[in-house]
Amino acid sequence: MPVAFATNDNHADHRTTRHVERPERLTAVFELLARAPVRRHLDRISFERPDLEVLYLAHREDHVQHVARAIRAGYDGLDADTYIAAGSLNVALDAVGALLGITRHVLDGLANSGFAAIRPPGHHATPDRSMGFCLFSNVAIATRWAQSVAGIGRVLIVDFDVHHGNGTQDIFYDDPDVMYMSIHQTPFYPGTGDADERGTGDAVDCTINIPLQAGAGDDVYLHVFREILRPRALRFDPELIFLSAGYDAHWKDPLGGMQVTTKGFSEMVRELSDWANTCCDGRLIAALEGGYHLNALAHSVIATLDVLNDGAARVEDPIGSAPGETTPLQHFLRTLDGFSSID
Repeated sequence: MPVAFATNDNHADHRTTRHVERPERLTAVFELLARAPVRRHLDRISFERPDLEVLYLAHREDHVQHVARAIRAGYDGLDADTYIAAGSLNVALDAVGALLGITRHVLDGLANSGFAAIRPPGHHATPDRSMGFCLFSNVAIATRWAQSVAGIGRVLIVDFDVHHGNGTQDIFYDDPDVMYMSIHQTPFYPGTGDADERGTGDAVDCTINIPLQAGAGDDVYLHVFREILRPRALRFDPELIFLSAGYDAHWKDPLGGMQVTTKGFSEMVRELSDWANTCCDGRLIAALEGGYHLNALAHSVIATLDVLNDGAARVEDPIGSAPGETTPLQHFLRTLDGFSSID
């Protein structure tokens, strides 16, 4: 089946000057996609803008109304990092709508997988705070929708953005039906995501954080996915998998300090596709988070689409590896030893 694909076409209405989270990010993706063979295998999903109330699935009503009032009043920011513009509320609602449209399409059996090319990102948005370029938590809202409306039970969220998804973690920290896995750089913004943050109550061990020092590349990330995360994911046995697809762990990204390549991202998605095929009839849905080097972002998104379309696809990486020596896996093994066993 084709890969379900959607975007919020009005995304350029959310913009400001001199900010890395800018409309040109999606422009770069679409320009490369127009020349990519995988475009013929995408099913472009139409959707309606959801009502404001859908945001209450993951956020407090008073917080949502605060953001809406700030936008209507003409404020230009919610904090030092997170800007707003006159069109930001509609852009954010359409980002959620695009992801919900894909989720519905996949759960209706019309596609096995999907990709939401949306902005602004969402994984830093907590129940009561917008932060880190994020207004509302797209993936968390879609997860809650899948549970409350579509009747899905267990959901796995995997996040390979270079920054820890503190918002996603906060929203599901006490929910045993949602497992959140994050591999991210530390110490780094937003300062959360320590290994001992594991969930609470019945949801202990449903939060899995793999904080890594700067310099980790493909071999480290793939070791984590295959040796540490995979057995835990398969034991959880999800009915649906969401990927918070942030590509700022790419070695060319101006914000991160990792050494992941475009091919490395494709291999992580290939691994996730295998988990999805094993557990949940291939149901894997990716939503764009970070990624701020335009060329690296565009090629990494296309590589993701290639693998979602064909799990055996051979992915070309015109950018290649970081120049000079990369930090070897052995450097990180002592850090990862504590995650090697599973009860």
